[in-house]
Amino acid sequence: MGAGTESARHSPRWPRIGLGLAALLIGAGIPILEVNATHVFNPAWPAHARLHEVWQLITHSLLMAYCLRSLSAQDDARRPAAIILMVSGGFCAAVALQETYGGSMRHTDGTELAWLGVNVAVLVMGAIMLFSLLVLIHARARR
Repeated sequence: MGAGTESARHSPRWPRIGLGLAALLIGAGIPILEVNATHVFNPAWPAHARLHEVWQLITHSLLMAYCLRSLSAQDDARRPAAIILMVSGGFCAAVALQETYGGSMRHTDGTELAWLGVNVAVLVMGAIMLFSLLVLIHARARR
């Protein structure tokens, strides 16, 4: 079989590549973006909120390290896809519920990074959530 061809024993590469990129973004990219004055070191945030932010960043980074290790060590992407779906889906649920608890995607100075009127983090995490779901549906259909 040629490179990139699926066999009965091996799953295609695209799920592992996409999930690996998602895990890197969540596990390393988000902490890089949030360990600064707008989040972790934001003096306007209560200390307890900052503690929860750091806890979330560490937990998500550890989960994504597990996903990366699993993706490199085995052919089955279902478990990493499920974990990434839970993390990205949790973010999307928090955004959807923000009116109920007073949350916002705007920084304390009122700024927001948006593209075509939609917050960039919502676009990226929504895409990751949908991709993870697609991987799980694809894996189920292959059984």
